[in-house]
Amino acid sequence: MDFAPDARTTELTSSVRAFVHDHVLPAEPVLDEQLAAAPEDWSFRPVVDELRAEARAAGLWNLFLPSERGAGLTNLQYAPLAEATGWSVRLAPVAMNCAAPDTGNMELLAEFGTPEQQERWLEPLLDARIRSAFSMTEPDVASSDASQIGTRIRRDGDEYVVSGRKWWSTGAMSPDCTLLIVMGKTDPDADRHHQQSMILVPRDTPGVRVLRPLTVFGYDDRDHGGHAEIVFDDVRVPATNLLGTEGGGFAMAQARLGPGRIHHCMRALGTAERALSLAVERAHDRSTFGVPLSQQGVIRQWVAEARVEIEALRLLVLKTAWLMDTVGNRAAMTEIQSIKIAVPRAVQRILDRVIQLFGAAGVSGDQPLAEMFAGIRSLRIADGPDEVHLASLGRAQLRR
Repeated sequence: MDFAPDARTTELTSSVRAFVHDHVLPAEPVLDEQLAAAPEDWSFRPVVDELRAEARAAGLWNLFLPSERGAGLTNLQYAPLAEATGWSVRLAPVAMNCAAPDTGNMELLAEFGTPEQQERWLEPLLDARIRSAFSMTEPDVASSDASQIGTRIRRDGDEYVVSGRKWWSTGAMSPDCTLLIVMGKTDPDADRHHQQSMILVPRDTPGVRVLRPLTVFGYDDRDHGGHAEIVFDDVRVPATNLLGTEGGGFAMAQARLGPGRIHHCMRALGTAERALSLAVERAHDRSTFGVPLSQQGVIRQWVAEARVEIEALRLLVLKTAWLMDTVGNRAAMTEIQSIKIAVPRAVQRILDRVIQLFGAAGVSGDQPLAEMFAGIRSLRIADGPDEVHLASLGRAQLRR
């Protein structure tokens, strides 16, 4: 088990770090200004296009996709690159075309799409000419149990008819979002893991109604195209829009969520590193009662514990990536679930302490900490809540 980066990984990591620190971080206040100038616009702002041009020129494009269509990197090679982008989750991943949900959707299309589906949807996504959304979560059922999904996908001759309500379809508020990958039931009478299928629904299809944007702790994620609640009112699409096979939706969802979970954890470690760097800077610059914060015992303890947690969890993430590369996602499920539980919890704790160190400034919009906290806290629900992963992991351990 060797986690030492090879020459290509070392070179790419250096390039990504330089891109993030030299271009992306200085662009964050520019993004804020452009968002404020057009608050009703859900499109990507001009600064994103500028960063994308720079990323393409630097060869930092589609690094997430482990095939000839992407950079061909393994999960282990991609880990430090994704971590570097976690310093600016708002801008770095999207600047490099490595942002969810497009990444997961591209992986689905690359693995399960027909040549025609790939030509129509995958190629434009790889080129960032369009955006996409993934519509699985529903407001009326506990979506942590995917077998409860209520949306119906019914075959009617040469078409499928989609009926249901979804929410948290990230990116769907964007006018550039032209594709919705919808998960619903094609056969409610099949066993619970073969009832669901996935269908490709163009966003402009009659019957698709985007009801409203949703917020996360008050943040609308306008810079990522928002999170939409969508109604599918007897939406008809050609039968050729079925992704994969009927009844294969649950398995495809698991295939999509495995890489998605580890990518979230990789980026979360980068978020923790940025928070820790802000804490160190604040501790040196700020004094209370005549003593620098850096000399306060509790601050030193917080900083030390953060370093220990980041280092330990980075090793677990790297082990998980190595296992996914060598034995596959299913055999790495224990580790995938472990990092999905442990990393967001630890990073949330680190962020909470850094916010406390900053005082009132920490909860204000003058620092990135509050928005970072909101994003990390949501990860304890996204892609399966902690409790579901704990129950599954505990059950598997007790079987041994």
